[in-house]
Amino acid sequence: MRLSRFAAVSSSLLLGAVLALTGAGAAQAAETAALDYVALGDSYSSGVGSGSYDSASGDCKRSTKAFPVLWKNANAPSSFAFTACSGARTGDVTANQLGPLSAATDLVSVTIGGNDAGFADVMTTCVLQSEATCINRVNQAKSYVDTTLPGKLDSVYTAIRSKAPAAHVVVLGYPRFYQLGGSCVAGLSEAERSAINGASDYLNAAVAKRAADHGYTFSSVVPAFTGHEICSGSAWLHSVNWLNIGESYHPTAAGQSGGYLPSFRNAV
Repeated sequence: MRLSRFAAVSSSLLLGAVLALTGAGAAQAAETAALDYVALGDSYSSGVGSGSYDSASGDCKRSTKAFPVLWKNANAPSSFAFTACSGARTGDVTANQLGPLSAATDLVSVTIGGNDAGFADVMTTCVLQSEATCINRVNQAKSYVDTTLPGKLDSVYTAIRSKAPAAHVVVLGYPRFYQLGGSCVAGLSEAERSAINGASDYLNAAVAKRAADHGYTFSSVVPAFTGHEICSGSAWLHSVNWLNIGESYHPTAAGQSGGYLPSFRNAV
């Protein structure tokens, strides 16, 4: 008799929990369906490295496997504009990407700052030149992040708020590239890998500070990518690719779906 009563109570509780969760899920779905979403930024938002590029996007290389498209497909917002572009700097965002923003925009995502800080040149220098030259170039990039990048980020964030005053803006950061002490047996030295990881953290801290000062949500992707860096044996980032140099050091399709998408989803 006690077991039967316990089973009945448990069933009632379970049913109530299921109904509550179902109701919450339906409410959340209705909420996201009413959103007008605009995705801005550089190659980490456009999806370079994940393949399946929209030919109409040309050199911007917007991918159907990029996290903004994946989020759109899962949540069916009322409108979606995807203007992120490979190689974009802060000035490119303000000049070329803000057209879809309006007072009706509810949600904005953006990754920006890496190209301004010289990401591509840092990696080229480190791959092709000496350890000392690499570390010196990393330090130059960090100096730029200290002195110049904050003002450039301010200009982007201010422009977004001006055009979309009611939007929830999610600023995403960049992953660390390397698992130190990992499986790589050639290529960069551990000192170079450590310096590059440190520069990524340095850049993320600066971006997070400027985002917070503008009332935006900063979402770090470092936790999601931990265990999936280059040299991890389960990398979600391309290493140097001499046959397609533009995809080097960018997230794979798994990095977009397993790293950036949940980081964005949790922030939304």
